Amino acid sequence: MMRWSIALLAAALWSLPIVAQQHDTAAVDIRWGVKIPLRDGVHLNATVYQPRGVTEPLPVIFTLTPYIGDTYHTWGLYQARQRYIFAAVDVRGRGNSEGEFEPFVNEAKDGYDVVEWFARQPWSNGKTAMWGGSYGGFDQWATIKELPPHLTTIVPVAPTFLGHDYPFEANIFSTYIIQWLTFTSGKAGQLNLFGDMSQWAGYARTLDRLHLPYRLLDSVAGNKSTAFQKWLEHPKPDAYWDGPSPTPEQYRQMTQPILTITGHYDGDQLGTLLHYRRFLQYATPEERAKIYLVIGPWDHGGTRVPTREVNGVEFGPASMVDILKLNSDWYDWTMKGGARPELLQKRVAYYVAGAHAELWRYADSLEAIAPQRNKFFLTSAGGRAEDIFASGQLTTAGPVESPADHYVYNPLDPPPFDEGVTHPSALSFVDPSAVVRSAGNGVIYHTGPFAEETEIAGQLSLTAWISLDVPDTDFQATVYEILPDGKSILLTTTLLRARHRESSREEKLVPPGAILPYRFVGFPFFARRIAKGSRLRLFLHSPNSLTLEKNYNGGGVVANESGKDARTAHVKIYHDREHPSVLEVPVSR
Repeated sequence: MMRWSIALLAAALWSLPIVAQQHDTAAVDIRWGVKIPLRDGVHLNATVYQPRGVTEPLPVIFTLTPYIGDTYHTWGLYQARQRYIFAAVDVRGRGNSEGEFEPFVNEAKDGYDVVEWFARQPWSNGKTAMWGGSYGGFDQWATIKELPPHLTTIVPVAPTFLGHDYPFEANIFSTYIIQWLTFTSGKAGQLNLFGDMSQWAGYARTLDRLHLPYRLLDSVAGNKSTAFQKWLEHPKPDAYWDGPSPTPEQYRQMTQPILTITGHYDGDQLGTLLHYRRFLQYATPEERAKIYLVIGPWDHGGTRVPTREVNGVEFGPASMVDILKLNSDWYDWTMKGGARPELLQKRVAYYVAGAHAELWRYADSLEAIAPQRNKFFLTSAGGRAEDIFASGQLTTAGPVESPADHYVYNPLDPPPFDEGVTHPSALSFVDPSAVVRSAGNGVIYHTGPFAEETEIAGQLSLTAWISLDVPDTDFQATVYEILPDGKSILLTTTLLRARHRESSREEKLVPPGAILPYRFVGFPFFARRIAKGSRLRLFLHSPNSLTLEKNYNGGGVVANESGKDARTAHVKIYHDREHPSVLEVPVSR
């Protein structure tokens, strides 16, 4: 949830069902306030949509949501018109459901109870499916791990994976999480408060300007949150975050067909792919054939309602998949014996953007997409790579002996600009400002112009040999396509906290001056034809952003550090035969 214009992604969680095409209600009966009993006596509230005049029992599809069931009205109407019963169910403690809401904690057992309750109703034929995106994708994986007998299929769209991509990514929290926690506080929607970006940006600026500890963000924002403080006690994946996700044994026992959907710019893509890979790792060979993956050129909201443009990056007409129909066709296939959806020609369908005709491609697995990985080694002339016009190089010639590059990061410096916090830029993915205005905080490398169109598809990796004079800092690595006319297109970006360079679960402070390998392996998947004459740009820096938890480089508990703990980091990047810093790029065609 943290990545790619955080605020806009979050807004998509509640707005998408509303902006979808409206449908006539004449053929649909709606029952509001249906109460579903849980094993502990709590009742959840559901709004149930049924096709009018149909007397035989039907399959049931439901979403379990903290965003209030009313936001799924359009989906309910659509699925009822496809001869399904659809139910929008408020999670415990939200909307008109009873109990107390504790994010992510109760959905597994509650989801099980909801599945089995629907299966027992006289208007149900016993086949029960789930649908939902983001949180609604997470709680499908949480529910299926409990192995409810009547759960027939799930469609987790952009599901978060706790402790991996939310509420932190690469062990780095965002300022967005208190915005989300406020949105889901209490019973009502908090829609206007949640969407007031100027207000949330102001809180982030206050925290940064006064150099306050990140732990005070909830107080600054006027919503002292038990969940926020509890999350900060778990700044790395541990038993607390592992609990809601399936275990290896639970993956092995899953037998349902699964369709999972994500996008190149989906803030929960990393969570989607981790769920997907964990299932493939532990499921039986027979069950592995039942999971399908769709990766479009979409952001978080686009996984439900695609658009032709994401923050200035434009896509072709083939990107406009009818997600409502794809979902309905999937349910027809898995619950009614219909035909397999046309898009699912193989178990992985992925969209290739970029030069000339854009199209969908298909593969039997993610690994089969790009069997070749090209290596681009970092180098520079005279150790100067901090300027966009006199940058270092990414060369295929192998490690080249050259002096180390360096940059300086002072966490007390103000952010160079708001990075779209107040008014998220509609052109942020084609705006080179983050690189041009880096002010010496970071290093820049370019490939030579590509001699021919080259299709890159997969997840990049970067190994950078780095030394620091501080015990900890944060890094961000971003890769762009630079078109022949100089225009910039953001392709993928990832974060890394220095103390977690070896493991997200264990921390090791950095020995002063030690030259160590830092492996950046959290780049999201993308697929794009790089134009003839284009170059790749790598920008490596320490993020100084209003959107992220500030690391003051002191080596203590990051959430507790403030300006008094600040230390300026002098960062050196090495690239020689002994320290071959390299960017690996998956090339498919």
